[in-house]
Amino acid sequence: MTRPKTQTSYCLFDTPIGACALAWKKEGLVHLQLPEATEAATEARLLAQRVAQRVAQRVAQRVAQRGDLTRAEPKGWVKKAVESLKLHLRGRPQDFRGLPLAMDGVPEFHRRVYEAAREIGSGKTMTYGELAARLGSKGASRAVGQALGRNPLAIIVPCHRVLAANGKPGGFSAYGGTVTKAKLLELEGASLAGATSTLTLFDGATGLPFAVDEAVRQVTARDKPLARLVDEIGPFTLKLQIAHSPFEALTEAILHQQITGKAAAAIALRLRTEFGTPGYPPPDAILRAPLDKLRKSGLSGSKAAALKDLASKAQDGTLPGFEEMAGMEDDAIVERLVRVRGIGRWTAEMLLIFRLGRPDVLPTADYGIRKGFSKVFRLKELATPKEIERRGERWRPYRTVASWYLWRSLDPAP
Repeated sequence: MTRPKTQTSYCLFDTPIGACALAWKKEGLVHLQLPEATEAATEARLLAQRVAQRVAQRVAQRVAQRGDLTRAEPKGWVKKAVESLKLHLRGRPQDFRGLPLAMDGVPEFHRRVYEAAREIGSGKTMTYGELAARLGSKGASRAVGQALGRNPLAIIVPCHRVLAANGKPGGFSAYGGTVTKAKLLELEGASLAGATSTLTLFDGATGLPFAVDEAVRQVTARDKPLARLVDEIGPFTLKLQIAHSPFEALTEAILHQQITGKAAAAIALRLRTEFGTPGYPPPDAILRAPLDKLRKSGLSGSKAAALKDLASKAQDGTLPGFEEMAGMEDDAIVERLVRVRGIGRWTAEMLLIFRLGRPDVLPTADYGIRKGFSKVFRLKELATPKEIERRGERWRPYRTVASWYLWRSLDPAP
């Protein structure tokens, strides 16, 4: 009697350190492949490792014939796992202990090692010996290391948090070896003795999800006039503006439209007082409130209607949360945001730059960008969006950096 076939699916997804691959079946996650040198190499290694597992079970040929590893679109809990992994690799550590794992075929001792490793919290480390002692096998440090060396779900089973004695790196089988291990620890707030990381997941000085120095170097190498501007202005010092949710960020944007910052702050204070909330009122409170209550806080009729629509779209899922945005392309985010009444492309682009730190945003219709471009490139008339867009092609994939310097050309003080 043959056992029923269990379908295994996989997907590729982009992260700040490159393309990762995740494999799963209905019981749980099967394999996480960290980036290789290229996306194709990542995919190839994932496929090879899965076949190797089947070879160990003496059914590799049958697997090849059935083709039971199929590329698919992640949905449900798998999609959430992908989004969490992207956030983690952007420098926002996530807790993966709740994710189900499919450990069929994994030796019992290895399972116990993986379960124990999953309990090591973000920002903490443990030695192979300490992990062995936790398992009740003090002399099994080497066996623990061998088990972790075969860990199919790096990061989710955080083998990077397990070190050799005296804080030394030990091994790490992913591409980049201990360099990758050091960087994974760095983004979680831990350190690895004697390791120097050269991979960039996020910039430690700014919190941005790209290497600022490398971005500035690339932009200036491709455009001499812009290079002169960078020399004049100095370091790139854009900092992310913190918001608890896109709803909060866009509420603030709506309040600030066409009025001074001082006036917007006064309205925000009256809103908090009127609703009795420490921050902006939540979507459900906005939806329940009559328009008169919003108008009483100083909002115009159009802004009150925009806020109502924003709250409605936050409730029905049209407005994505920050976690969902982490897995979305820039244009997809803009398309979703501009569905909200009163939110245009410019506002969406500002969120991409100042809330998400996206590296390749160029707001060609922004007056400051157009004026700064005309100044830097010595145009007699105000630059058109098409002129900026054409020139901006040489700044990819770091057009945000160029945008920031164009703004600073008009107002050098950050």
